[in-house]
Amino acid sequence: MATIRFYEELNDFLEGDKKKVSFTVKTNPGQTVKDLIESENVPHTEVDLILVNSESVNFSYQVKPPDRISVYPVFESMNITNVTRLRPLPLRTSIFILDVNLGKLARYLRIGGFDTLYSNSYEDKEIAEISARENRIVLTRDRDLLKRSIIQRGYWIRSQNAVLQYHAVLERFDLIESVSIYSRCPQCNGKLQQVDKKVILNRLAPKTALYYDDFKAWISNNHLVLFFING
Repeated sequence: MATIRFYEELNDFLEGDKKKVSFTVKTNPGQTVKDLIESENVPHTEVDLILVNSESVNFSYQVKPPDRISVYPVFESMNITNVTRLRPLPLRTSIFILDVNLGKLARYLRIGGFDTLYSNSYEDKEIAEISARENRIVLTRDRDLLKRSIIQRGYWIRSQNAVLQYHAVLERFDLIESVSIYSRCPQCNGKLQQVDKKVILNRLAPKTALYYDDFKAWISNNHLVLFFING
């Protein structure tokens, strides 16, 4: 047997009397601490620090009774460089891929200027592969998706409200200062560029042309694909 405790928001994954307390767990010979953590329904992507008997370890550590294990969530804005981190230092250019349940959140993130991949046709396997290949943070309502071993960074979205989801992501990844409103297209995720009104004048409705002068557009291969009014 070993004793384990989960801290802060990791308790969101636990049930009943396991929240915010130490509890005993049965261990198997050769079992890694990663497997033990995920057996309690806590995805490894949510964990950034593990202490065993007050010493920091990585996911491959093999649990040996009567180990005392403390598990902490991802520290995106806290300096803990003197202990063994389970992944590189926090991302400062955060790019995302979202599961099929988070279409509204994808739009909010793009409006905020964050590189966000989303499609309602994505399968979990595809999301995991893109995340690993492009080093994208997976945002999902599906805990099991975050347990896929090739996913290194991810966050389980607690709320079902898109506005609350957006603010939770900004807070979790320390992105408040990185918001750049309307620097990306909310529909296609393309980078928007300033465009001269004269270039699109023949595509504007009369009242739009009369009352607005500031425009941005997504330009692909020197062709104007999308434009919108800035402001």
